[in-house]
Formats: sequence, structure tokens, C-alpha cells
Amino acid sequence: MTFPTHIVAAAGYVFDAEGNLLMIKTPNRGWDCTGGQVEIGENLEEAVLREIMEESGITARVKCLCGVYSNVGQHTFYDGVTPVPTKVILDFICEYVSGECRTSEESSEVIWVPKDRALEHVTTPVIRYRIGKALAFSGQVTYASYVTRPEFRLLTERCI
Repeated sequence: MTFPTHIVAAAGYVFDAEGNLLMIKTPNRGWDCTGGQVEIGENLEEAVLREIMEESGITARVKCLCGVYSNVGQHTFYDGVTPVPTKVILDFICEYVSGECRTSEESSEVIWVPKDRALEHVTTPVIRYRIGKALAFSGQVTYASYVTRPEFRLLTERCI
């Protein structure tokens, strides 16, 4: 018997007291919010808070889950060789606690952006979709499945 292999990831949409959104510029995806793979032994909240700190220098607090996404497309990694498994991604609304923005190996720029201007920075369709959902969050968690290559295509979407 073979077991399915999925990457489990968590993303954080960090807002400060003025409603600005924390954004990072990544080498492969352009402007995005913080997030990444859940490591062995971590729970989802630990993973998202670690990723926020690693990528931006910001300490945050998780407020709530806002999205559950399934990227069911299979494609090749940025190296052009390595196959990437499908992904399950959990998105969280977070609030700023402390810290100053700083770059990392995964971020060349880190900025606070007014909420109403955040999508102006984003060029990747799937990132625009997920950030848009986080910005419009009103208490209902979105579930969606999609593929990102050869182009972004939404397969299902519903509130859960």
C-alpha cells in the first residue's frame, strides 16, 4: 500500500493596529504574505508563527483560520527537475505583536501595506486569489481547490 504524499503548509496574513498588511517579496513568487511548510512535530499555529518570524522578523499572534486550500496540480519545482507533491494550505488571520521588519533568505523586501493597496503589489494569480479572500474575510472560512500550472484555475470554492 502506498500512502498519498502532500505538502502541508500554513500562511499568515498579519495585520497591524492600523489595518496594514505585512507583505514580503520572494525570489520566485514576487509579493506575497508569509508562510511555508509545516515541519515535523509542529502544529499549524506554531508553523505559521515560525514562518512569519523567519521571513519577516515580526512576532504575531494567530486570531483565526480564514482559508483551507488544496492545490491539486502537480508540477516541477523551480529547479525544473524535482516533482512537487500536491499541497494542503491553511491560511490564518494574525495580528502584529512586536518586532521590526527585516529580510531573510526567503524575502528580499518586507513592508507594511495599507489593506486597500495590498493587491496592487501582487502579480501571481493564486496569490491574488488567496490574499483577496483574506482581505475580504468576514468570519466564514473558505475552502477551495485549484491548480496553478500551466495557469491558475479554480476548481471548487465554498464556505465551510
